[in-house]
Amino acid sequence: MVNLVNIFVAAGAVLASGVSALGKARVHNKCNFSVTAWSVGSKISGPFEIHSGKTFEEGYVQDHVTGGKAIKITQAVDGLNRGDPQTIFAYSLSGDTIFYDLSDAFGDAFTGNRLKVSGNSNACGRIVWLDGTPPAGSQVKSCTSTADVTLTLCA
Repeated sequence: MVNLVNIFVAAGAVLASGVSALGKARVHNKCNFSVTAWSVGSKISGPFEIHSGKTFEEGYVQDHVTGGKAIKITQAVDGLNRGDPQTIFAYSLSGDTIFYDLSDAFGDAFTGNRLKVSGNSNACGRIVWLDGTPPAGSQVKSCTSTADVTLTLCA
């Protein structure tokens, strides 16, 4: 009986090693103030307070209702409900690719502060807002879905 158990354990390990883990969407706060984030898709999670020097992260998920997720960030704790300026780090999982972008709504939440989106793989496209406001042109980038992609505030 022990041999049969060992065979099943070994088979499970082989199968598991062939499965790639999905990456994470991360928001790292390097600002000298706290910010608040909400994860918005077909459901809203949050608010999550991100203190200076701390990171919020969530594993990529496929939202079949909305097509993607948006991590909405404001400087106020109740900023989403009040319609305060929001910086939106959005992503959409499609097979083995993660598509992501950065945008603002209701104003520019981080005017005067550099924002950077980058992945932990050289294959990931970078987004940089030098002064916290969106530059002209498309900001959509992509990477392999196993990579973590991080928005750094006050980079």
